[in-house]
This record gives sequence, C-alpha cells and structure tokens, in this order.
Amino acid sequence: MRSFVGLPLPDAALDALEHVQEGLTAGRHVPAGNMHLTLAFLDDQPEAVLQALHQVLAEISAPPVRLTFRGLDTYGGKLPRVLAAEVQKTPELSRLRDRVRAACRSAGIELSRERFRPHVTLGRFPRHLEAGQVEKIARYLAEASGFRLECEAESLALYQSTLAPDGARYDVLAEYRLEG
Repeated sequence: MRSFVGLPLPDAALDALEHVQEGLTAGRHVPAGNMHLTLAFLDDQPEAVLQALHQVLAEISAPPVRLTFRGLDTYGGKLPRVLAAEVQKTPELSRLRDRVRAACRSAGIELSRERFRPHVTLGRFPRHLEAGQVEKIARYLAEASGFRLECEAESLALYQSTLAPDGARYDVLAEYRLEG
C-alpha cells in the first residue's frame, strides 16, 4: 500500500490555501482534501508493516505544532512541476519529523535520506508546459509573494495514497492527536 505520514491542516488554513489557489491559472489545483504537510513518505508497504507503524505512531506524545507559512515557491527547476506554500522549518516541526521517521524505522521501514523542506503542495504542472505558462507562473508567484498564514497542526495522520489518471487520492488510515 502506497502511504505516508503527514500533518492534516485545520479547516481555516485549508480555506486560506484554496483562496491562494484562485489566482493560479496554470496546471491543476490540489483539492483541499489532499492538502497536508508530509513528514515521511513510506512508498509501498505491506499492511503488516503499516499495522506495526500504527502501533508506534500511537505512542508518540507531542504538543500541537505551530505552522508558519511564508510565501510560495515552485519545485522542479526551470520547468516547474509543483507549486507549494512554504512552511517555516522550526525546531518543534523538525523534532516531530525526526520522531516520525524514528517510528518508521522501528516499524521496519527504510526511508530515503532527504532534505526536509516543509511545504504544502497547492498545484501540479504538466511535464510540457504550453508557451507562456512559465511566465504566467512567475507572475503568479510575484503577485502572491506576500502570502502569510499561521495555524496549528493538532494531529498526525497515516495516509494511503491511491494514484489515478486525474491525480492522487489521499485517505486517512489513522489519526493521532498531538496533545503532549
């Protein structure tokens, strides 16, 4: 089962992020129901491994995490593939990510080493952008450069990711309150 661990966002934050998406005319918007902040991508895992992970994640005790959004950016180089709302990397967020990754390893999941660049994906672009699309995206980024948002993530979630021709669908398999 293709899966990941992430932070679901409160409704008010989802509303604000949807509002930011309105100015984007290139690519495909990520539905609000799919917006989250990924802490660990697990790739394909057997159900028994995910059950073991569920047990370990349920034992994590941590306080809610403040998320501070500061602007938008694209990923993918000269031809952008993804539009994201950037989240400030705080010690609290990094500690929670480290605990989640340790939980994954203790459940027998090998994770790739990756730089942690916290973000929430807002849009995806096709591999081959039409003429003028890169400039449209650059204008949009300039117009939205002042985007700011603060919210509190009050839970972790284990998600299943199902790929489909019209985009991935994410379903919450289990949610864990952050109450530490």
